[in-house]
This record gives sequence, C-alpha cells and structure tokens, in this order.
Amino acid sequence: MPLIDNQEVAQVFAQYPQDIRKRLLFLRQLILDTAANREDEKPVEETLKWGEPSYLVRGGSTVRLGWKSKQPQQYAIYFHCQTTLVETFKELYPDIFCYDGNRAIIFNLDDDVPTEQLMHCILLSLEYHKRKHLPLLGA
Repeated sequence: MPLIDNQEVAQVFAQYPQDIRKRLLFLRQLILDTAANREDEKPVEETLKWGEPSYLVRGGSTVRLGWKSKQPQQYAIYFHCQTTLVETFKELYPDIFCYDGNRAIIFNLDDDVPTEQLMHCILLSLEYHKRKHLPLLGA
C-alpha cells in the first residue's frame, strides 16, 4: 500500500479505530488503483476536506472517506451531493450498496465490499466532468 505523503491525511487515518482504519485504507487503495488505471493518467490529489481523507483528479469530482463516532460500526465513501453520481449508482447497483441519500455509500464493519462495482463508482466520480452529460454517466 502506498505511503500517505500528506502528513495531515496520515494523522487522520492514525486517529481512526484500528478496525475502521483497516477498512478505510482498503477503500483508499481502491481509489488509488482506480485513478492509476484511467486512460488520461492525471494524478490523484490526496488531501483533507471537512477533516476527512479526500481524493480528486482534475476534471473529476471529489471522493471522500469517513467514519463517525456516532455510528461506530459504519464507515462511508462520500461523493459530491450536488452531482448525479449517487443517483446513477442507485440505478446501476440498486441492491448492492447501502446509500445515504445522494451523498454516500455506507458500509458496516462486517460487510464484504463489492470491489468491482465500487471501483466502477469511483471511476465515474473521478471522470465526472467529462461524463456528466451522458445518460447514466456513460456507464
């Protein structure tokens, strides 16, 4: 797993409970792998937004990872709520993910992450601005 160059991001990961950190680092790796396998090869920026690890590629929409102590058995991957991303995911994968409105896919600690489908969702987000005019984002 690639090291976290941004020390503020590394500190946030270090503060998560171990079981959550492991799962969020797995999602981080999916994001980095998805970004690395895109055709345009634009670099992914790892930063903090709203105090949470966030990933952005120029021309894409931010993907953010999070955990809330109020719901300690859950963690999430967030997408920009003013896009059609989560709406599209619900059309493509209505029974695979648990959604939080138009902003997130939620996982429980004991969930198996459907990796292939999640990477597809991540790709759609990282390429959002070139796809947003297409039906179902060109999926």
